[in-house]
Amino acid sequence: MDQKKTRPFGIKDQIGYVCGDMAGSFVNLFVDAYFLTFCTYVLGIDPSWMAGLFLIARLWDAINDPIMGSFPDRWHLGKSADKFKPWIKLFMIPLALSGVLCFANVSFTGIALHAWVAFVYILYGMSYTGTSMPFGAMASVVSTDPIDRSKLSRARSIGGTLVGIGALSIVPVLCFDKNSNIIPERFTMIAVVFGVLCIVCYLLLCNLTVERVHQKDAPGEKFDYGKVLKAALKNRPLIGVMVATIGSMLYITGSSQLRSYIYKEYYQDTGMMTLASLGSLPVMLICFALVPKIVDKFGKRNVILVMSAYNLALSAIILLFPIPDAFLYTILNLLATIGQTAFTMLIWALVTDCLDYSEWKMNVRSDGSMYSLYTFSRKIGSTIASTGAASALAAIGYIAGAGAVQSAATVSNIYYLVNAVPVITCILELIGIGLIFNLDNKTTHKMYDELAQRRASGTAAEA
Repeated sequence: MDQKKTRPFGIKDQIGYVCGDMAGSFVNLFVDAYFLTFCTYVLGIDPSWMAGLFLIARLWDAINDPIMGSFPDRWHLGKSADKFKPWIKLFMIPLALSGVLCFANVSFTGIALHAWVAFVYILYGMSYTGTSMPFGAMASVVSTDPIDRSKLSRARSIGGTLVGIGALSIVPVLCFDKNSNIIPERFTMIAVVFGVLCIVCYLLLCNLTVERVHQKDAPGEKFDYGKVLKAALKNRPLIGVMVATIGSMLYITGSSQLRSYIYKEYYQDTGMMTLASLGSLPVMLICFALVPKIVDKFGKRNVILVMSAYNLALSAIILLFPIPDAFLYTILNLLATIGQTAFTMLIWALVTDCLDYSEWKMNVRSDGSMYSLYTFSRKIGSTIASTGAASALAAIGYIAGAGAVQSAATVSNIYYLVNAVPVITCILELIGIGLIFNLDNKTTHKMYDELAQRRASGTAAEA
């Protein structure tokens, strides 16, 4: 493993990584939050059919992730020494295009309409995999320093939050009229703008963030995915992070998909969604300032456990005691999301620790493939959330269509459905990080020290 002689790690790398997460988030967060809404209200597709699509498409994504994630380990693109950037450049335009197609108000009907929706959603999923895999694994080759990697983890969490706060907050304002009715063409227009911003931000990532660590293949040795898989199955920290991530994806995907339903049907106030998005800004700023200081004192794992427990307690109160006022509900939810914001800021740093653990214990280092196995858990979580959300809407009697009127029982059940998601999320996070993940502060520092000695002596693992 060679460290490329170039400018030292600094603010440019962090800004580039913020841009990289913003790039994917412009498409990913928009599709996650509003594709189900667009298809049920605008295209009139039954939510139970959407549940089937989400199940099939996300399961394919989960299978497809390890396949595409191994590409940078198997093949090198271009003449530069960069391992991951060329793959990002290859898939960024298909990703931007797929986001636009997801919100096209087509005139198809029947089988043709359903085939179109399935095609664009699967295209989106595969294109997002093509960019998110190399982007996530790229952190391990930007720097080997654990502090630098923590900064990249924080930068990544900021990127998605900025898009969620700044960009998605305008969607309810532009795409719903004063009576909370959908304006279809506005969704298409926003999808085009987000697609352009996606490409611009990926280009900024590639220009600002440097791949400094270059791995050399052992002479005559071919890539062995079976070896990587065996190492992953023995990687207890990775398994713990995967369980916790399934929980966090239930929140990220499930809550974002269902948010418009609770504000439209239960509170009849879609404008409050803007406050919910903008209110995330002070939450992010508070966590941005305090989390690193708290982590320095107590460690990443302990901070995640405490914040997840706090989130669980407040989310359980919101679930068990329905809040009649939309404003109060929004404020309580924002207070609860402090826990999820801290989790998001730290989880990527734990992932890079898991990659180092594989090298430390099994002497296996294939960052692209190993990272893709982690994102397998993200897709599983998204699959459960998307399929579960659509299936649950159908089960509680939700009627698709822009002019449909929901029954009182359905409206009441929407409240419980939406607010059960963060409770389940926190339980899985506590199980994954509290019971399975086994890298405490002392063990982590020991791992860093031993790996540093190996790399200095030239005995570190090779790709």
